[in-house]
Amino acid sequence: MVAYLEQFNIIVVGFIASLVAGAATGLGALPIFFTKNVSHKFLDTMLGFAAGVMLAATSFSLIVPAIEYGGGGASGALTAMIGILLGGIFLDLMDKYSPHVHLLENRREGGSSSLTKVWLFIIAITLHNFPEGLAVGVGFGNGDIANGLTLAIGIGLQNIPEGLAVALALVREKYSPTKAFLIALFTGLVEPIGGIIGIGLVHIAQPILPLGLAFAAGAMLFVISDEIIPETHKHGFERVATYGLLIGFVIMMYLDVTLG
Repeated sequence: MVAYLEQFNIIVVGFIASLVAGAATGLGALPIFFTKNVSHKFLDTMLGFAAGVMLAATSFSLIVPAIEYGGGGASGALTAMIGILLGGIFLDLMDKYSPHVHLLENRREGGSSSLTKVWLFIIAITLHNFPEGLAVGVGFGNGDIANGLTLAIGIGLQNIPEGLAVALALVREKYSPTKAFLIALFTGLVEPIGGIIGIGLVHIAQPILPLGLAFAAGAMLFVISDEIIPETHKHGFERVATYGLLIGFVIMMYLDVTLG
C-alpha cells in the first residue's frame, strides 16, 4: 500500500489523507440521526480514547521523529523542546485572542464579538482541528508516507468521538440533526488546510522539519490538556475516561509501530 502511494505526488497524498481524517468528524456525528440520548459516561470515555490516541500520535509520530531529524541527542532534544513550547504558546495565543465559544461548557473566550454562538463555536473547533491537520501535513512533508498515514489514521480515530460531541452540543442548542451533522463535518474539513500548509512548509524548507514536527506536537499537547481531558473530568466519570485514554494510547502506539 505504502509503496503504491509513493508513486503519487506527496502533496496530493497528504491532502487526501488529511481530508479523510477530517471527514471522520462526520462519521462520528452520524448517531445523532438515530438518538440524542448519549450518556455523559459514554461520551467522556470516547473523548478519553481520543485524548489517548492524540497523546500517542504526538509522542511517537511527532516528537520522536523531531528528535531524530534534529540530529538526535542533546541537539535533537533541544530542537524538540523549542518546537513544542512554540506550538503550545501559538495555540494559547490563538485561543486567547480569537473570539470563540465552547458549546459543551457554554463558555465564551477571546474577547467580545457580534458573531452568533454557532459561528463562535465553529471558530473554537477550527482552532482545535487546525494543529491536527498541520501534524498530518508535516508528517508527510519529508516524503515519509508511512509516518504520514499513521498520523492520519490516528487523527481520524480521535475525530470520530469529537464529531459526536460537536453534533450533540449543537442538537442541544436546538439545531436539527441534519444541520448539526453538516456543521460537525465542516469543522473537520479545516484539517486539509492545515495539512497543505504543513506539507508545503516542510517540502519547501526541509531544514525546518524537526521544528515543524515539534511545533505540531506542542499545539496538539495544548489541545489535549486544555480542552479534551478537562472535559472528560466534569461529570464524575474521570476513571472510565482515564481507561479510555489508556486504551486509545496503546492502540495508537501499536498502529504506529506496525504501520510506521
